[in-house]
Amino acid sequence: MRALATLVAAVLLGVATVFGFAPFGLSALPVFTLAALFFLWRRARSPRAASAIGFAFGLGLFGFGASWVYIALAQFGGMEGALAALGTAGFCVYLAILPALAGWATARLAPVGTGARLVAAAACWTLTEWLRLWSGFPYLSVGYAQTRAALGAYAPIGGVFLVSLAVATTAALVAYAPQALRNGRRGAAAAAVLLAVWGAAWGLRSIEWSHAAGDPVAVSLIQGNIPEDVKFEAAYRDASLAAYAELVAQSKGRLIVLPESALPMFADEVPPDYVAKLREAARQRNGDLLVGLFFFEPRAAGYDEDRYFNSVISVGTARTQVYQKRHLVPFGETIPAKPIVGWFIRSVLHIPLADQTPGAADQAPFDVAGQRVAVNICYEDAFGGELIRQLPEATLLVNVTNDAWYGRSLAAEQHDEIAAMRAIETARPMLRATNTGITSIIDHHGVELSRLPWFTRGILEGTIAGRSGETPYVRCGDALAIAIATLLTGASFAIGRRRKRDSR
Repeated sequence: MRALATLVAAVLLGVATVFGFAPFGLSALPVFTLAALFFLWRRARSPRAASAIGFAFGLGLFGFGASWVYIALAQFGGMEGALAALGTAGFCVYLAILPALAGWATARLAPVGTGARLVAAAACWTLTEWLRLWSGFPYLSVGYAQTRAALGAYAPIGGVFLVSLAVATTAALVAYAPQALRNGRRGAAAAAVLLAVWGAAWGLRSIEWSHAAGDPVAVSLIQGNIPEDVKFEAAYRDASLAAYAELVAQSKGRLIVLPESALPMFADEVPPDYVAKLREAARQRNGDLLVGLFFFEPRAAGYDEDRYFNSVISVGTARTQVYQKRHLVPFGETIPAKPIVGWFIRSVLHIPLADQTPGAADQAPFDVAGQRVAVNICYEDAFGGELIRQLPEATLLVNVTNDAWYGRSLAAEQHDEIAAMRAIETARPMLRATNTGITSIIDHHGVELSRLPWFTRGILEGTIAGRSGETPYVRCGDALAIAIATLLTGASFAIGRRRKRDSR
């Protein structure tokens, strides 16, 4: 009975953690929910028990925080409701494996009831968050909850995972507090570490990691609010083209940005006079326009299928430039293990262009509107280690997105928060143009300066200065955070072994 109560508590702690992220913004909450999780791991009598606790926590975290996957599958993917629910549940179970692994590793590294186990907990939590990058779903890393809080200042040093490590370290110290209060020397040491973690964060907040590059540029971010259920229908194309042409004509910026797949067709299908109209509108402002659309390449020698690229193209004063999305959404834009499960996925999930081709890993920033723009598409901005490949050359970050796939859920707010973290890591402004929201302008400190209302058609006008400079994260990526977490796992193992030896 006690074991069941512990698992239920872990599920509820996972659910509560979601309230630390946007749109709720209770940034301190993940510190305390992780502290409670680490406390449970510290008392777990076996790696198996700790693993079960971590799995339960993960079910709560992802079952609530990523529930919006169901909307994409059922409402817009055409999947049967029961099958979509089963698929969403399976996805959350899959994600919960990593918190389970963190619990198992924590209990293996250090003895039950020791401070070393709490050190292991903080390190293992961070490492498994990093491993989740490879699952294709890096959302809900606890560092993102600190985007607008003090610990977010670690992001320019080691990225979101160093922020997560700072959160996890604080949580471990909170979990250790009852024992620390009974031992003056250990209590003083724990307090010193806590002060160091938070004191360094406050000190880092005063550092400007980049400087203004050239004059501020006027920008127009266009939110078309095209209904997702008709967007890709041929009969609706003319209405989409007319809507965007009208918005472009009304815009005032030197840099005009349209959303992902704003033109729901292949590049060679766009009427030449329409392209000429967009180009002329940009040239009248001595600027450029970025627009999302698809490129089609018929199968060539050595390829079994035609190729489709989710792309952004520039038109205007500068030469035409093209960016092709390189990190595709599993099952939405690419089919993992396609030879084995491709037939099944295609039979139950009806998403247009669900089997695309990734672009090159290294693509140069756009030279447009007097700036060097690092373009990324949709959830590519969730992978900071990939985005920095266009830096330090880029002066602005631009994300074009179509979060309409997830309806009125938590997804858009979580995505906007992730984009803000990329701005902090790189010390660059982030411009987000989305189909239905959230279209926003985020400065180089990760502060959202303005946004358009959700599910409305409009233009977000603003002025932003590009930035130059190189943060430590731009130079080293996630390596620093992962190295520190790895060292802490080794230290916890060594301390645990010594404690075992001394107790014999």
